[in-house]
Amino acid sequence: MTDDKIVKSKDDWKEQLTDQQYHVTREKGTERAFTGEFWDKKEKGRYLCVCCESELFHSDTKYDSGSGWPSYYQPVDEAAVETEVDSSLFMKRVEVHCSRCDAHLGHVFEDGPKPTGLRYCINSASLKFQQD
Repeated sequence: MTDDKIVKSKDDWKEQLTDQQYHVTREKGTERAFTGEFWDKKEKGRYLCVCCESELFHSDTKYDSGSGWPSYYQPVDEAAVETEVDSSLFMKRVEVHCSRCDAHLGHVFEDGPKPTGLRYCINSASLKFQQD
């Protein structure tokens, strides 16, 4: 992973991404539960940011949370993602975004499995899969 921040214009992102990818990653949208491409994917591999291809999660930390979104108990590296408090929708959650390009990925909750106790609940539309 590189430390270089990626900054693009709205038009550049719209040209690169599908409408759904743009809505999720650049407008902090979400996909409906159980509809994303990766929520039940079982193959071994790496999950990359759809915007900048930074490695975010590995299938070894993916688990079935029952939420309908891909869930992981930790990122590949602490520096791969950043978090901030999200107070939208009349609730307080912790938003997860790509540390390299600031793409919205999803949210992290404290109801995950050991060893971290965290559940990174991530939109498939924000990810790209690379098989091992």
